Amino acid sequence: MPGIGHREFEIMPYRKVPIITNEIYHVFNKSIAGFKIFNNAADFSRIIQLLQYYQNEKPPISFVKFNRSVKFRKKDSYQTALLPKENKLVDILAYCIMKTHIHLTLKQLRENGISKFIKHVLEGYTKYFNIKYNRKGPLWEGRFKNVLVGTDEQLIHLTRYIHLNPVTYHFVDKPDKWEYSSFNEYLHGEKICKFKNILDIEPSKYKEFVNDRISYQRELAKIKKLLYE
Repeated sequence: MPGIGHREFEIMPYRKVPIITNEIYHVFNKSIAGFKIFNNAADFSRIIQLLQYYQNEKPPISFVKFNRSVKFRKKDSYQTALLPKENKLVDILAYCIMKTHIHLTLKQLRENGISKFIKHVLEGYTKYFNIKYNRKGPLWEGRFKNVLVGTDEQLIHLTRYIHLNPVTYHFVDKPDKWEYSSFNEYLHGEKICKFKNILDIEPSKYKEFVNDRISYQRELAKIKKLLYE
């Protein structure tokens, strides 16, 4: 696994840059004013379903109909129902859903694929959330932010940073306890994500690689908080 040493991944500043097809990006967005938008398992599940569904530019049926179908309720059946694959906009390499924001690592497969994908996902979740919680108006803080991931070393450190987010903020003690990230796919096999053709990951070494940085990332988060207070 490239870059599996102890050098910490440096989070690059977000800036608006052209998104290039076949390149990989760290994509991030958060709620308005830190508003909690994922409140329970149903909310987390909904955004993950949307992430899977809208990878396809032209899904065969509407999300509402798909959501009601027997196939969609069965675990791990989402991808098999989303054909044809030639319309796929992005590959998801890693993800983590937090209570107020989302982190994604995406490979763009078609022109404007990431922008189309994120637009549909965020709009779909906003509609769901506003109906469920009887509210109106925007839910997300403007346009998503993206940073190009230039090397395999940057990518592997980025996945660690993403997978450690729930631990950094003390939602869980270990990343494998957080159900709403791709960490367990890295240990037990792909489901939503497609990373094997890009990263050579040995599960036990990757687990150690991530867990070794728990204390460091928590301390780093404290320092950042102090700087902005």
